[in-house]
Amino acid sequence: MSSLLTTLKSIATTDNARLTGTVSRVTGLVAEARGLALPVGSFCRILPRSSGVEPIEAEVIGFDDERTLLVPFERLEGVSPGDPVLFEGEEPMVGVSEGLLGRVIDGRGRPIDHKGPLGCEECWPIDGRPVPAMVRQRVDSPIQTGVRAIDSLLTVGRGQRLGIFAGSGVGKSMLLGMIARSTSIPIRVIALVGERGREVRDFIERDLGPAGMERTVVVVATSDDPPVLRLRAAKVATSIAEWFRSRGDDVLLLMDSITRVALAQRELGLSANEPPTTRAFPPSVFSLLPRLLERAGPGEKGSITSFYTVLVEGDDEQDPIGDAVRGFLDGHIWLSRRWANRGHYPAIDVVSSVSRVMPDIIDVDHKMAARETVADLARCAEAHDLVQLGAYVRGVDLRTDAALDRLPQIEALLRQEADESTRFEDSVRQLREIQAPEPRTTRGGL
Repeated sequence: MSSLLTTLKSIATTDNARLTGTVSRVTGLVAEARGLALPVGSFCRILPRSSGVEPIEAEVIGFDDERTLLVPFERLEGVSPGDPVLFEGEEPMVGVSEGLLGRVIDGRGRPIDHKGPLGCEECWPIDGRPVPAMVRQRVDSPIQTGVRAIDSLLTVGRGQRLGIFAGSGVGKSMLLGMIARSTSIPIRVIALVGERGREVRDFIERDLGPAGMERTVVVVATSDDPPVLRLRAAKVATSIAEWFRSRGDDVLLLMDSITRVALAQRELGLSANEPPTTRAFPPSVFSLLPRLLERAGPGEKGSITSFYTVLVEGDDEQDPIGDAVRGFLDGHIWLSRRWANRGHYPAIDVVSSVSRVMPDIIDVDHKMAARETVADLARCAEAHDLVQLGAYVRGVDLRTDAALDRLPQIEALLRQEADESTRFEDSVRQLREIQAPEPRTTRGGL
């Protein structure tokens, strides 16, 4: 498609010529135009003839015979039949520079924090520049998230991609804020897609804070924005992370949430008359997810370590979006409502979570201590009901007895205040001390 867009751009910009069409119909979210043959993904403008109505930016999402289907970035009030539609040869791009750090922008890359213009002199395509598989570096070194449960038992590698899975109200945003504030990665890009307008400022000022915001770019598309703008925000955030990676930087990409990105694509797909398949999701949703998620990861130089929150319906682990995303990522962190209801935060269910690269990036002692601790938690979960009923008999299973004895120490390791940060080495040391036999000096250091 890029070559076709280049050809159209050269045609559109030669001798001030323009490719134009006219609006023929508006139905729901979609405007139909005639006389405008453009590929899917093209960027154009609707020019309403009604007085006082500004041009409306739109994106081509499909075509039907001679009709081109457009989804606008704004409401279609004031659009009439016969209004011109103009393509000026613009490829979807976002402005990029160091000046983005500390700023909040919308899905079009425009500042919304009232701090003045961004001053970006370079542009990057929002659909990205994929890194070939054989050019990517390997994920071979751990990073610090500052969250003890993750650093000790679900160690994350530089360039790894993970999902944070949970139902609503279990602490996803709090966990993202903890990671953003305490990570060892110097540059953060955060995409807030489909959030309530109230929650955006709460996240930036309460969960992220001034220290977390200092080296962070926040891209926002709230729930009342059109679906094309919500989808574009995810692409823009990923593009900004790609640009920093292309310079050799290590970047942390946090996206909340990938589920709402999928819902935005579902709205667009159904508007383009795609047939619904799995639980009313059209095929374009399941083709979008790998294209977006594969853009993160290590590059030829630099890396993008990414966390994507997944809002699972009714805490169902087999939710279709959650199930699809889990297959594309390098691990998943499951937040448990049971832990949250007990006031245990972050509510990470370590037994149900996994980091697929962890065995390759930690030493043997760390690996063994983590494996034994997860086994302890599994045994305690199995004995939980008997313990609560007073029916558990000590001495029948010595391994379960030992796990129950260690449980208070394990819970102390996993429980953490939102404003608390722990160095990676200290998290691993605490884990080893829980599992170390007496005397505790018998195990080596990091």
